[in-house]
Amino acid sequence: MSAMPDLLQLALRSLPHGPEFRFVDRMVSLTPGKEGVGEYRVRGDEYYLRGHLPGEPILPGVLLVEAGAQVAGMVAQEDPANPSMPRLKLTALRAVKILGSARPGDTLRIEASITGRLGFLIQARASASICGVNVMSAELTLSGADGKAT
Repeated sequence: MSAMPDLLQLALRSLPHGPEFRFVDRMVSLTPGKEGVGEYRVRGDEYYLRGHLPGEPILPGVLLVEAGAQVAGMVAQEDPANPSMPRLKLTALRAVKILGSARPGDTLRIEASITGRLGFLIQARASASICGVNVMSAELTLSGADGKAT
């Protein structure tokens, strides 16, 4: 029996967000410290959809980017060559493109890869697609601390 399902579940538990601010339902694949793929299904009952274009709800573009950051954070947190950073946060965005919309019933495929690391700074690329159509791409910087009490 493969340890991969256990690793994927552990990665999800590493998210510091509460359930109402998690934009990853499951991890599909994970190469620790390198890359990962997650999925998020837009249910339609999310509180923020009520006011985001009433009558034609769409997932806000900023939350597409947040989903990418969450997958990138899980990939980085599972890196066996580096310590976990419990206070990892999204701190910079570059080259963000919102190319489409996610609506209730859509399942996002969120991909992230780590492109660089320097101390407590992590560079990543992230993208999101629906049925093979890219709806978001971004270059992200995540930063954190070493987990020691200060």
